[in-house]
Amino acid sequence: MTSVMAGVRILEVAEHTFVPAASALLADWGADVIKIEHVERGDAMRGLGSTGVTVVPDDVHPLMEHSNRGKRSLGLDLTTEEGIDILYRLAATCDVFLTNKLPGVRRKLRIEPDQVRAHNRSIIYVSGTGQGERGPDADKGSYDSLAFWCRSGTALGVMRPEDEKVPNPPGPGFGDSIGAMTIAGGIMGALYHREKTGEATTVDVSLFGSGMWAMGQATALSLLTGQGWAAPSASTTRLNPLTGNYRTKDDRWISLTCLQAGKYWGPACDAVGRPELADDPRFGDHASLLEHGAEAAQILRECFAERTLAEWRDRLEDFVGQWAVVQNTIEAAEDPQSVANGYIQACRTAAGVPFHLVAAPVQFGGVPAAPGRAPEFNEHGDQILADLGLDWDTVVDLKVRGVVA
Repeated sequence: MTSVMAGVRILEVAEHTFVPAASALLADWGADVIKIEHVERGDAMRGLGSTGVTVVPDDVHPLMEHSNRGKRSLGLDLTTEEGIDILYRLAATCDVFLTNKLPGVRRKLRIEPDQVRAHNRSIIYVSGTGQGERGPDADKGSYDSLAFWCRSGTALGVMRPEDEKVPNPPGPGFGDSIGAMTIAGGIMGALYHREKTGEATTVDVSLFGSGMWAMGQATALSLLTGQGWAAPSASTTRLNPLTGNYRTKDDRWISLTCLQAGKYWGPACDAVGRPELADDPRFGDHASLLEHGAEAAQILRECFAERTLAEWRDRLEDFVGQWAVVQNTIEAAEDPQSVANGYIQACRTAAGVPFHLVAAPVQFGGVPAAPGRAPEFNEHGDQILADLGLDWDTVVDLKVRGVVA
């Protein structure tokens, strides 16, 4: 892999997933990331024992690993004069300062842009927040299930009229991970801008804004029509029978998205074993196929229900239209395309326990980035402090007084 971020140093004062996952991506691509953790408990994610649905295993903390791979850790008390002085000294050696602290907390800790830049005027200052830097809720905390999922219109965008409750996000850190990629892209753009102009700008990404971007086309359509975006009822018949999900004999699902229905109807008829339907006057061209879409869809439902998923994989292998199996996460990880492209990477914890992570979704030089493991709490603290020029007696004194872990 081309380590496009090699030589870039990032100072992170953040926890949980949204912001830390951004620097984790940059670490995958070669950046040196110094993670500042709470001097006693570390990143709050370290103490998270459950997603609310699944218990986190004792020997591998995949949530922590996902968002902290490849970093170095220093436990530091930023409420002390000595602690903030160490942070400023580290900032002087870094290209990027990255935080998810809210504006009020940043002011209290004295890590506002001007305060950090007083020690390094060329540092890029990056903040990730729940609802954005401005407005009445700028200083209120949030999570991806709130700002990204619910507030942005995403949750109602997938909730059908007959659903009895608002759907939850599909997995832990769903919006966090999408937002993290947005932050990572923003940082890389800011670094390019600094390289070209010499100006160190700020980068501001929120979960709310990231969720609205993900719903961008739906939101634009809604603003034109004056109608909030909502999923259709499960009983709603699509005009195009070649777009939608079809249940197989063994209760699995095949998803079709052939937007050019007239072009793919004939091949689809061959694939489902009903070639005569291609000449049926009801479905003879694109317009008539859409006019009789409900009838065509019912025929397809009956056809797909006659065979198992394994049989459909074989029958659709040479189908020229666009389709996919509706898969779970294990199946996605083992998908031949996932394997061929290195979308899953093997790792080991600090204790040597093997596990796997999803690779960074951007590849450079045609090779997937191999993620490192997450650091143990304060694993690199002594070396980081030594690199700043602190002698051992000074470090021991700081430890005794609880300034550093």
